[in-house]
Amino acid sequence: MKFTILTIFPDFFTSPLKYGVVGRAIKSGLIEVEIYNLRDFTKDLHRSVDDRPFGGGAGMIMKIESIYEALTGLKKNHSYSILLSAGGKLFDQKRALELSKKKHLILICGRYEGVDERVAENLVDEELSVGNYVLSGGEPAALVILDSVSRLIPGVLGKEEALREESFSSGLLEYPQYTRPRDFKGFSVPEVLFSGDHGKIEEWRRKKALEKTLKNRPELIRRDHEKAHGD
Repeated sequence: MKFTILTIFPDFFTSPLKYGVVGRAIKSGLIEVEIYNLRDFTKDLHRSVDDRPFGGGAGMIMKIESIYEALTGLKKNHSYSILLSAGGKLFDQKRALELSKKKHLILICGRYEGVDERVAENLVDEELSVGNYVLSGGEPAALVILDSVSRLIPGVLGKEEALREESFSSGLLEYPQYTRPRDFKGFSVPEVLFSGDHGKIEEWRRKKALEKTLKNRPELIRRDHEKAHGD
């Protein structure tokens, strides 16, 4: 799978792409990542990618021209382009799985006070946000999507069982995990995990996953309930 990232800060990605799951996937050839500087697609002397908003307002807006030129040169028939912005649809595990089926993702990193709306309306396939908060730019969001999608590509993680048991794969947060030492300063590991009874362990894990989801992310339970009942 190929990822193309369009940004005005290409060096932002230099270090993160060297490590962890993504770094190993790149080295093994399971994914390809290319970074392009949007300023290289400008045609003016100052290589400007932003301008003042029509109608007035604070800050600057990313212009459409350089994004259009970049997409015109880089997008193929099998490419799928995504604008990363706070105004996009919320990215989640289900969307990550869907995107992992694509052959080529183009991630466009917004900056400043936003991007000319004509980009979202006419140039890209989708507009995505990684959360209900504001970032300084789309670069961190691009890394989030790159990481979450990459680990769903066959062969990247290696163990399909580990992938199935991750948080959100079942609609719940992942159950609590423990390792040695069995007791640390009075903080002990639940005894059921040493029982050898896999049925009891699975039941305990399911219960704890549900409890953790209700405590930390109750909206996930509500969403699944609404889908099941067509609410």
